[in-house]
Amino acid sequence: MKKFMYILLSLLALVTIGGMLFMAFAPQFGAAAHGQSLERIQNSKQYRDGKFQNLSPTPMMDDSPFLDKVKIFAKFLGGTEGATPLEELPMVTLRKEDFAATPAAGVRVTWFGHSAVLLEINGKRVFADPMLGQRASPVSFIGSKRFNEKLPIAIEDLPPLDVVLLSHDHYDHLDHGSILKLKAKTKHFFVPLGVAAHLVKWGVEASKITELDWWETAEYEGLFLAATPARHFSGRGLRDRDKTLWCSWVLKSGGHSIYFGGDSGYDTHFKQIGEKYGPFDLTMLECGQYNEAWKYIHMMPEQTAQAHLDLKGKVLMSTHWGAFSLALHHWKDPIQRLSEAVRQHNIQLATPLIGQRWSLQAELPQKQWWKDVE
Repeated sequence: MKKFMYILLSLLALVTIGGMLFMAFAPQFGAAAHGQSLERIQNSKQYRDGKFQNLSPTPMMDDSPFLDKVKIFAKFLGGTEGATPLEELPMVTLRKEDFAATPAAGVRVTWFGHSAVLLEINGKRVFADPMLGQRASPVSFIGSKRFNEKLPIAIEDLPPLDVVLLSHDHYDHLDHGSILKLKAKTKHFFVPLGVAAHLVKWGVEASKITELDWWETAEYEGLFLAATPARHFSGRGLRDRDKTLWCSWVLKSGGHSIYFGGDSGYDTHFKQIGEKYGPFDLTMLECGQYNEAWKYIHMMPEQTAQAHLDLKGKVLMSTHWGAFSLALHHWKDPIQRLSEAVRQHNIQLATPLIGQRWSLQAELPQKQWWKDVE
């Protein structure tokens, strides 16, 4: 028995040490901010007590009673019926030739599932949260797998990008493999404070990255950008919780105004942003991966509709659904609940297929395609 226990403890020690070494040196975990970036972080109004803070107190699931955590963990282990569709979602396949011409005036939108959205705004191409990998995870064999095996277009066939926007550093928004494939075709990256260190570690030139704090703005080749608040958190490892900032984004060009929400629980910041930068022609707001256990960092669908109203939005497109199962609800639940909420508030809801390239100036895509999918 003593020998068995010795072997078991030795194996556990080796696994623990191996895991720590993997997390310390594997590139997908990113890097910590240093130098001028770290100095800006430490001087930020959002950074207190060694970490970034939300505008309002934001309890996390970590703060829940131990028994509640065990129950949630058990539900994840047991799985949720319908959390993953039984078939691939309908998708529009795009070709390299579809993007051969310079983007025209106006706004075109292409949703890649979850929060990945390619925007064409008055001649500029902006890719927001381009997580195009197969799993929302630092490794290829753990974590939720993408519902559809293929993307609407191979990353290699995507056109040159003027801007990549990142809302925060979670794996379902910032993917190591995707950045490696996009960095050569992207002219500039705009990220919240602290996130640049990840990109630099992955080979993106520091001169191609702009870090912004909440309410800071930038101009890029006729495109106005503002980093605005969100109610969320950050981190890619065990020891970097809230060491980088999370944000939403305001984009303006040629009379068009767009809001990309990233991840956020509901709070007063939506009204603040609406008053400062609204009205918005299009709001892209998260609607999915929610649960009462983490209701402060992910909105319920009814709150998504209210956030759109707070922002003074005209057209709403929901994100953070349709690609991964990261919560305990049915995969259709977000869009079904949101559809009912927008009907009650008379909100225009765009419901494109994945890969469908639609124009904000034309008839909105509003087919309820999910009803035909199991």
